[in-house]
Amino acid sequence: MGNQAQRKFIDSLSIGAFEIFDLQPSHGGRISELMEKYADLPMDLADASLVILAEHLGHGRILSTDQRDFNTYRWKNRHHA
Repeated sequence: MGNQAQRKFIDSLSIGAFEIFDLQPSHGGRISELMEKYADLPMDLADASLVILAEHLGHGRILSTDQRDFNTYRWKNRHHA
């Protein structure tokens, strides 16, 4: 989509269209646990961060273009991320 789409995305952030989740040092252990659990896919830091976000929000409504792997991940060991 190019540079223009990226600029529109960042502009929408500046007007409050969405929030950015702030990973904390306390999330490190859970991220490591998830990456080990899904090592066969493999799960990367970005994927693990999205599962952490789903756990934080209490729902799995996460926008991702990586449907193949992301439908496999579980948050709180019950729900699809």
